[in-house]
Amino acid sequence: MTIGARVLKTGLAVALAIFVSELLGFSSPLIAAVAAIFTIQPSIYRSWKQILDQLQANLIGAAIALTAVYLIGSTAIAVGLVCILVIIITIRLKMESAIGLTLVTVVAVMEAHSGGWWYAILRLAMVLTGMGAAFAVNVLLFPPRPRRQFNEQVHEAFNRMSLLLRTAISNEMKEQVYSKEKEKLHTTLRKLEERYRLFEEERAVTASSKQSRGRQLLVSKQMIKSLQKGMDLLDVVEEHYFGAPGAEEWAARFDRQIEAWTKYHEQILLKAEGKMKSGMTILPDEQEDDSFRSELLCFIHNQPDGRKPFVFVGASLMEYAYHLRRLDKLIEQVNQRAMPEED
Repeated sequence: MTIGARVLKTGLAVALAIFVSELLGFSSPLIAAVAAIFTIQPSIYRSWKQILDQLQANLIGAAIALTAVYLIGSTAIAVGLVCILVIIITIRLKMESAIGLTLVTVVAVMEAHSGGWWYAILRLAMVLTGMGAAFAVNVLLFPPRPRRQFNEQVHEAFNRMSLLLRTAISNEMKEQVYSKEKEKLHTTLRKLEERYRLFEEERAVTASSKQSRGRQLLVSKQMIKSLQKGMDLLDVVEEHYFGAPGAEEWAARFDRQIEAWTKYHEQILLKAEGKMKSGMTILPDEQEDDSFRSELLCFIHNQPDGRKPFVFVGASLMEYAYHLRRLDKLIEQVNQRAMPEED
């Protein structure tokens, strides 16, 4: 088990919130610590958006709580009714992520009002202290780098998918190991989609950086699409290939084709990182690819009913290849447009 940066930053944010609370002489650092936990986010943009949403929602919640205390008191039923009202308002304002901490503020303010207005304001200050501590830690210590993390996860997903694809037809891997690796691949792809969303949320400042970022988003989205199509090929092979008439006869041919396209996929990723020599031809041999398709179509045509499984496998392999070619073209276009900007 690995401890990620977000785990460490959560602990540091809590520690900083408690330390600042003690410096400011707060009676208890608990509320500040809870606020810090709620505010930590996986990206700087989300952290900034969260701090703004939390600030607005908590101020609204505190104002409603103080008003409610004077109008209906601070009984258990009153606190519950105010919480319902605050939840409704927060949802209407589209700040759902701030609901949890806002309710903490509401309860703290209403519970503390017996000590007077000043004591209630101090409780709100505790919440703001925790939010500020979390934001400072998230920005200054190990700041999130969605782009770098995205590239790392792309390689992780590809390495696992490539291993599974290259052993899928030959069925060399133990079933238990294969299932575990496939589940890990599913998990990595889900994380990759979340990382893409974080990267997509980042905001560019200048017009040129917006254009560059837009092109990178297109490439990143196609990278995910290519990996998903490779995953689809795995599923199709597992479901349709084994037991099909002629499967043993075609196993070596499918293995060679999959090997060629996974190697092409690997080279595309290297090309995207600028690690390939310029002018290198990395596309699999077109004649061999055409020959494979022609022979496969002829094989299926001779017995269309009995050889339907090959239709699914062949189509999935061709779709995987199509999206790899598209990814390669996108990277070429991005590199060509980036050259004048670098000059």
